[in-house]
Amino acid sequence: MDKQFAVKVEDGRKGVDGNPSVGPIYRNLLAKDGFPSLDFGLTTTWEVFRDSVEKYPDNRMLGWRELVDGKWGPYVWKTYKTVYQEVLHVASAVRASGIGHGSKVGIYGSNCPQWIVAMEACNAQSYISVPLYDTLGSGAVNFILDHAEVDIVFVQDKKVKELLNPECTHTRRLKLIVCFTSMKDEEKKKADSMGIKSYSWKEFIQLGIDHPSELETPKATDICTIMYTSGTSGDPKGVILTHQNATTNIRGVDLFMDQFEDKMTVDDVYISFLPLAHILDRMIEEYFFRKGASVGFFHGDINALRDDMVELKPTFLAGVPRVLERIHEGVLKGLEEVNPRRRKIFNILYNYKLKWMKAGYKHKHASPVADMLAFRKVKNRLGGRIRLIVSGGAPLSSEIEEFLRVTSCAFVVQGYGMTETCGLATLGFPDEMCMLGTVGSAFVYTELRLEEVPEMGYDPLADPPRGEICLKGKTSFAGYYKNPELTNEVMKDGWFHTGDIGEMQPNGVLVIIDRKKHLIKLSQGEYVALEHLEKVYTITPIVEDIWVYGDSFKSALVAVVVPNKEHAERWAHQNGNKVSYSALCNLTQLRDYILSELKSTAERNKLRGFEHIKGVIVEPQTFEDQKDLLTATMKKRRDKLMKRYKVGIDDLYKNLTTKKR
Repeated sequence: MDKQFAVKVEDGRKGVDGNPSVGPIYRNLLAKDGFPSLDFGLTTTWEVFRDSVEKYPDNRMLGWRELVDGKWGPYVWKTYKTVYQEVLHVASAVRASGIGHGSKVGIYGSNCPQWIVAMEACNAQSYISVPLYDTLGSGAVNFILDHAEVDIVFVQDKKVKELLNPECTHTRRLKLIVCFTSMKDEEKKKADSMGIKSYSWKEFIQLGIDHPSELETPKATDICTIMYTSGTSGDPKGVILTHQNATTNIRGVDLFMDQFEDKMTVDDVYISFLPLAHILDRMIEEYFFRKGASVGFFHGDINALRDDMVELKPTFLAGVPRVLERIHEGVLKGLEEVNPRRRKIFNILYNYKLKWMKAGYKHKHASPVADMLAFRKVKNRLGGRIRLIVSGGAPLSSEIEEFLRVTSCAFVVQGYGMTETCGLATLGFPDEMCMLGTVGSAFVYTELRLEEVPEMGYDPLADPPRGEICLKGKTSFAGYYKNPELTNEVMKDGWFHTGDIGEMQPNGVLVIIDRKKHLIKLSQGEYVALEHLEKVYTITPIVEDIWVYGDSFKSALVAVVVPNKEHAERWAHQNGNKVSYSALCNLTQLRDYILSELKSTAERNKLRGFEHIKGVIVEPQTFEDQKDLLTATMKKRRDKLMKRYKVGIDDLYKNLTTKKR
């Protein structure tokens, strides 16, 4: 019998009177007799930070790189004690500026020490932090300033211009702008003309030194942050998270980690590059602060992340699938450049180690020889000290997860959660190969069940059980800010309806298989799950990325395809096309080749006829390089993509109609 990773605490039941069927309720094994006690002496994020300052005052806390003679230098560090003093000064300065208890404080900019200091200052004085970031969409910052009633913004120097942009009309409601570094003279004058006080970081620190104040620390039930989710359509939603939500998450990770031989220590180092305005990075850093460990920030260029990793030598890496896919692609590209003999040896060692891992051996014991001969080079690409890699934000393909488990010489796990669950809802176990391709079992303080989605044919009482993932627990959010209708829409009988479709394995482990919201009905009445198709079509070698589009008034699917540049240029060379890459993407021959490759993928994966792509737009630029098309977790913003490609899509459908005649 398979090892069990969750316990069933209540059976499922068939739906009656129009209500959907629901599956059994699952809990983490640590919660089989009820959720563990939360009594660990720390009830707010401020208490977590202050406790670590007392325990680890001289430990390195926040690290960053400075530009020296045009080059990025080594990491420079601030200790817990130094950061704490800076936090007290900033907290006093905000209070001295007349900002009252419970006010909303915006934080706008890339991950850096000032971001964390501003966040901890909010925690110290019972302010509510409101992260801002423009990957939410060009108008999102303006929307949030007004919707959240933000009084003060801490802002990165590069973002001041956007904040003072005339289109950002709600900036005028601000009382105060504090720059992470310093503002230009013309920016200060503009802020003054709008009636907004502005400070450089040094000036604001000095204000706090000159006007020290007592802290008004929060209670567990107070709001810690209103974190606006990127979403894939419509205005951002303000997720209300309390201090208790965050500390419950921290306590849960403590209990989860206690089960394993490998423990986190004060020597662990995390590389922070996912947006701090997103829940995954925020909660990881909160946990690192709990343990007195170190957080090093990337220098701002995601394309140069490897350079930061080599310099920082982190022990922990968290990324969305696209980041891990790039690591995978980089290793494969390196393999292509070595001679066939060495490539063959690599593959032999890969399969040898994989065999022993599947037999139950831990990754570090499966084949130390293979690690030394082949895989230490992969490890060195990641800085040489990586012990744990966590993937979140979207499902990671089994192929890439397996590759990283074998070659990275580190634990590799997937997790699942969202802002509304304060991060974790499920988490995989290290060294359990049966969890490959899954997101693990229910988190310590979470209950999980599946609910029927009849229009998609998903039944939680069938074999295998499939349905919409519903969650309940102590990390669940307090609701959407100023939006009770939407809160009531997703919260039913205490259960948060995620909109994601899951499949429960016999051992209590969850697999994400679909997305409810991106189900559309074609004109012939057939339902199509767009994200599922994108996942299938992305494995086509010529495809770097793809956005599949369907219209309820049309009978066919079309897509925007970003080609894999190397593959496309190789095809061009073989077919005698000597043009630039951008010109290549305009060739009818390349478009026809991509369509034929997509058709082959569809046939191999036994997709139904109406799931085949009938027309494509070839886009030379990646979606990442085009503003507003992706969320912070690299999910496609379907409304923005539709707006961007509407003209081309209309032309595709016209051509398809013409061909039929």
